[in-house]
Amino acid sequence: MQDSTSAIGILIGTNRKNSISEQIGYYYAERLAARNISYDLVQLQNLPKDFLFTQTYGNQNPEFAKFQELIDRHQKWIIVIPEYNGSYPGVLKSFIDALRHPDSFSRKKVALVGVSSGAYGNAVGLSHFSDVLAYLNADVLGLRLKLANILKHFSQGAFTFEVYSNFVEKQIDTFLDF
Repeated sequence: MQDSTSAIGILIGTNRKNSISEQIGYYYAERLAARNISYDLVQLQNLPKDFLFTQTYGNQNPEFAKFQELIDRHQKWIIVIPEYNGSYPGVLKSFIDALRHPDSFSRKKVALVGVSSGAYGNAVGLSHFSDVLAYLNADVLGLRLKLANILKHFSQGAFTFEVYSNFVEKQIDTFLDF
């Protein structure tokens, strides 16, 4: 495994099990592995059930500490964000709020991937989350993928729409140089 400065974290921005976002995260992991880039996949479905109460406002949760260590380990993050009610999932915001503030994402480089079954690929949610990352002093890659109508274009772990697979490759290449 490469050292942590060259490894990339992949954060699945939902706690829904077996989600399309999770599958997209695994797709990114495969594409990184094909380039011999190591990665850690962080799934919010594995958060401690009570983290919102046991990790915030000065409290410390030993199970949550593992997530903080993963965030600290990487300087680059790919975050896959599904559209929930026209924005991003509340569990993602709660996770960010529970991390050590203000340095958990400060000066880290982030690539965003929006996922939706609708026509806009979570464009609004990516905008909202970009504002959060800006507040946290993260550097967000300009090439933000908006994977719309994903149920039509992704099946059995792969894109069925070549435009999307090409965009993913371009985003990864750009992110590696970012």
